[in-house]
Amino acid sequence: MPLFIPVLLIFFFVRFSSLGFVFISFLLFSFLGDISPMFFNEDVIIETSSILYIISYLYLLIMVVPKFKLSEVTILIGVYLLVVLSINLYFLNIIYGILSEVVSNRTEVMLYGIKSIFLIVLMLVSLGVYLNTQTKQSTLFLTAVLFIGLSVTLNYLKLYYLNDWSLELLHRVLYALGLYIMFKYIMNTGIKVKKPKPLLLKESYRTDTVLS
Repeated sequence: MPLFIPVLLIFFFVRFSSLGFVFISFLLFSFLGDISPMFFNEDVIIETSSILYIISYLYLLIMVVPKFKLSEVTILIGVYLLVVLSINLYFLNIIYGILSEVVSNRTEVMLYGIKSIFLIVLMLVSLGVYLNTQTKQSTLFLTAVLFIGLSVTLNYLKLYYLNDWSLELLHRVLYALGLYIMFKYIMNTGIKVKKPKPLLLKESYRTDTVLS
């Protein structure tokens, strides 16, 4: 996993030469979260990585929130988002209760709840932007957030329920896809369409005959 972001950065800089500060901050804290198991022992790995990932999700929120205009949200979309939020919070409450009984470290459980809330809010805002605009950029961002959220869910499932190599593989694949699509979002956002040059018609002709 620590190789995902450096490899994607190399691929990005082949075509582009600059990145925004907010996106760089997201990549930095995500990368620190990826490499944290290399520098911390087992007692603090999950806590440290959770804090770093929470900060990275905060920068994703900073990227998408300005595009979410509450005044443009219709009543139907607003009700739909509230229903989705209620369902997610309900399941989060159930999972949080289960983890509280299974995991003795309260800080770890609390960080899981905070990270999950950040992901839920990030998903809802991304979904709201998509439903309002339905552009390629909003589709890419929402897809990336969904892949990252599924990756986090599988990681916790692997940690606390079933430690299976297939879950670990799927967790890493989804995380890599989420990062790749996020880079595609940035690349697509930075593309500028060139205006076509105006055609200059010659007013003089070599012969007296003009073909129309």
